[in-house]
Amino acid sequence: ASASYDGLGKDGKGKISTQSGVLADSNYGFGTRFEDGPGTNPEELIAAAHAGCFTMALSFALAGAGHQQGNLQTSAKVTLDKDGDGFTITKSALTLTGHVEGIDQAEFERIANEAKAGCPVSKVLNCDITLDTTFG
Repeated sequence: ASASYDGLGKDGKGKISTQSGVLADSNYGFGTRFEDGPGTNPEELIAAAHAGCFTMALSFALAGAGHQQGNLQTSAKVTLDKDGDGFTITKSALTLTGHVEGIDQAEFERIANEAKAGCPVSKVLNCDITLDTTFG
């Protein structure tokens, strides 16, 4: 991934790209981070990475436990709070809805919590990570 920033502070405009090209010179800056400007922001990208990593980790954990059919949908919301003169990510809230054949809710939640703890993105985040599940 790469990022550039033309200008400084609130007046600056950034571009962010990923190696795969899925993001190619996508806009980011003060307006996309703290207002409703078009583009992305670092917290949105962290949330997407966390949701994707966790969901894949859970999928593989369920398959490893012998389950073959299911559907998982996860959203992640990252909280950015003021911290002195700067900001810090204080929370990543995962919300999971899942349906897996042949498993009860308690086992589903146990495996989901293990996947949350073992997901590489969870491991790199230095914040509170919560998981709410809906099983059906």
